[in-house]
Amino acid sequence: MPQTSEDLDAFYAWAQETDRRGPIAIDTETTGLRLYAAGFALRTVQFGDAHTAWVIHWERGGEFQHYARAVLTHARRVIIHHGMYDWPVLDRHAGIRIEHLAPRTRDTLIMATLIDPRRAKAGGIGGKLKALSARWIDPAAPDTETGLHEVFRELGLTAETGWANIPLDHPVYNLYAGLDTILASRLEPKLAAELNRLGVPQSLGDYEHQIARMCAIMARVGLILDIDYTRRLDGKLADQVVEFTKTAARYGVANVNSGAQVADALLGMGERLAERTPSGAYRLDKAVLLRLADLDEDWERLSVRTPNPLAHAVLRARRAGTWRTSFVSAFLDHVGADGRIHPVIKPMEAITGRMGLEKPPLHGVPAGDSEVRGCFLGEPGHVMVSADFSAVEMRVLAAIADVSGMKAAVAAGRDLHDHTAELVFGPGFTPRQRTLAKKIGLGKIYGGGKETIARQSGAPIEDVARALAAFNRQFPEVAWAARNWQASAFRNGMWLTTSIGRRIPLGRDRAYAATNYMCQSTAREVLGQAMLNIESAGLLQYARLPIHDEVLSSVPAGQAPEIAREIERAMSFDLYGVPITAKAKVGGRSWGSLYESGV
Repeated sequence: MPQTSEDLDAFYAWAQETDRRGPIAIDTETTGLRLYAAGFALRTVQFGDAHTAWVIHWERGGEFQHYARAVLTHARRVIIHHGMYDWPVLDRHAGIRIEHLAPRTRDTLIMATLIDPRRAKAGGIGGKLKALSARWIDPAAPDTETGLHEVFRELGLTAETGWANIPLDHPVYNLYAGLDTILASRLEPKLAAELNRLGVPQSLGDYEHQIARMCAIMARVGLILDIDYTRRLDGKLADQVVEFTKTAARYGVANVNSGAQVADALLGMGERLAERTPSGAYRLDKAVLLRLADLDEDWERLSVRTPNPLAHAVLRARRAGTWRTSFVSAFLDHVGADGRIHPVIKPMEAITGRMGLEKPPLHGVPAGDSEVRGCFLGEPGHVMVSADFSAVEMRVLAAIADVSGMKAAVAAGRDLHDHTAELVFGPGFTPRQRTLAKKIGLGKIYGGGKETIARQSGAPIEDVARALAAFNRQFPEVAWAARNWQASAFRNGMWLTTSIGRRIPLGRDRAYAATNYMCQSTAREVLGQAMLNIESAGLLQYARLPIHDEVLSSVPAGQAPEIAREIERAMSFDLYGVPITAKAKVGGRSWGSLYESGV
């Protein structure tokens, strides 16, 4: 804990010698976790190797910041645990750009996730540095976090207020800060050796570090929140909750989220409820209620029955409540001091490597809705461009399962869902039959049986069963590939390995999910490759979010058509003989302008 100029000189000499020998571990302590919020500040920057840690009190300013910044700038190789947090902290508060620091980083969180992507509660180790250290370094590796929280309580602080208010020179605080760099320094070679033992290619680790860097850059820019519009929408949704809750109350339902109350009322109205949950209660999920309300998944009339007004009211009340609490109110809670949302992008959130978005959960924004997306704006003078892959799940399945019929259809320029519907139902297939064919294709990918497909599509289970049998006859390679993937997993301790070397755990009771995992993981690599291509084309400056199978961008209005075409080119390439293509749509300044108005 340097206190004087002489101490700082000693620190710098240590850093120069350590840099010659190998990487320097880096960590930060801050006033909280919301790094774009007003009042957020950097308190300390830590540097360490396997034996020594230096805690530099950035908060003191002056030469403390000067020496820390010099080492951050010139260190040739660094180790960081969770660069997606420390990179933007140092970018914003120390002037060390993500573009400069990230390429020099080996992130022990990325390395650990490539070894085992499971969270602790799912049977893995998880991503916390202390847990990983206990597994790979020493089961008795010291955990000073518990002691630090005890200090918070002694000082009359909480877990939320303690980080900003504990005295900078408190010994437990500094021990906690410095220890992480020693642990990360010892952890990195252990993880590298395990990755090598497992045969995980170095190229996969390099690729994941590039994806993380690009995600951090996008999160740094963020999305402008139209605060006035968002507040109005928040009020509108609150009014809808009240309105439709009152409607449900007229049918005897006081709580629209009570399945028992809704079931009793529907039965009293003469509805027949056949499906039950594992606990024996009537199933009243969205799919069931939509069918009772005579609506499809896009909330369009099916015109196959008289809509049940209670089902409709429950659906509308639940949707308005969910949209308000999960999205619109969350946007207002998480807006930064700059008027932007800087989402937490998790490049490897799922065990398949699929990305996630949190704080707020933008990955869950309702499909096709314009109202919620209308909260976000492009830059002044810009318009929003959304580039989405064309039927990427089915194309990925065709590629990795080598489905000859699907590959021939794609090569001929056919829409895969049209092609499937024609093979299953004949050339005169109806729009509803196309929808069923699409559900069946996706059901084969995601492991949905005939009951699930029937519930989601609203089609009679007999029709679904016949269509599934026809699908299996037309595309036998899908079942063959599923059996091969499952057999491979059983031979390898219930681990799947993708073509690029990603390891995916497959539970013995979930062997049926092998096709889902392989397709989902490959679709994620398709998105990752598209992001790399976008950067190579000089277009990363416009990208704002990777979301599902889509890249959202904010581009100058006058150049929008040209940039949209370039994004399409970047997102179009060959995957094992199957062309992956994307279509870019140009909207107005609002993200919501890209979508039709929701109901």
